[in-house]
Amino acid sequence: MFNRLKEDVSSVFHRDPAARNTFEVLTNYPGLHALLLHRLAHWLWGLGLKWLARTISTISRWLTGIEIHPGATIGRRFFIDHGMGVVIGETTVIGDDVTLYQGVTLGGTSWNKGKRHPTLANGVVVGAGAKILGPFEVGEGAKVGSNSVVTKAVPAGATVVGIPGRVIVKRPAEDDDTRRREMEERMGFDAYGVTDEMPDPVARAVRSLLDHMHAVDERIENMCRALHKLDSDYRNGDLPPLDDKDFDCVRDEGGSGKDRSE
Repeated sequence: MFNRLKEDVSSVFHRDPAARNTFEVLTNYPGLHALLLHRLAHWLWGLGLKWLARTISTISRWLTGIEIHPGATIGRRFFIDHGMGVVIGETTVIGDDVTLYQGVTLGGTSWNKGKRHPTLANGVVVGAGAKILGPFEVGEGAKVGSNSVVTKAVPAGATVVGIPGRVIVKRPAEDDDTRRREMEERMGFDAYGVTDEMPDPVARAVRSLLDHMHAVDERIENMCRALHKLDSDYRNGDLPPLDDKDFDCVRDEGGSGKDRSE
């Protein structure tokens, strides 16, 4: 039991940079308090003392704002960050190293007995406000975006976003994508801190513009080569290089870049 507690405290330090020391974690992290009370309630639930288990679960909800049914099965190094408003249903199964943020619901869509709630495999991360509803599995290492509503199985390693939740598939690295990233780095554009999988409309618009610029560049290069074939005296001078200083105002106004002089 003491080793499990050490694991739980260590998982907080690994996943929350705001954690400063063990005493602070033990006394001020409601996610840890809810987990410890759930273990007691789950043990009593297994012994058949269901009323007592539900009572402890209710007290835990009063104290932490986190509702975990005593019938739910939770693995090792489970971490709930902030935690207010988290709801975990009776037949939920959670693997090891799973992370939930505030407002997450692991709920059911049926009033029938039996398996009604989701199964989260090892290493799953669920963003704030997300709802995972139904008796299906979220695969190992999957990520569920904030405020998503997921009602069907999620493959291992996938990222799910939106309402209803849809799987965002990573595209293989291509030459065009590499060129676009190089231009983004020159401009100080980083999609406002979101990942490639997140459907940020501004990021999509800027990347579409970059793709269009690449297409125009290639067309101009082809025209220059054709002119050179027609007239060997035609001189195709190199374009002037881009100076990072020219884009300082873009980074300052967008707030998304870093000063490369640092």
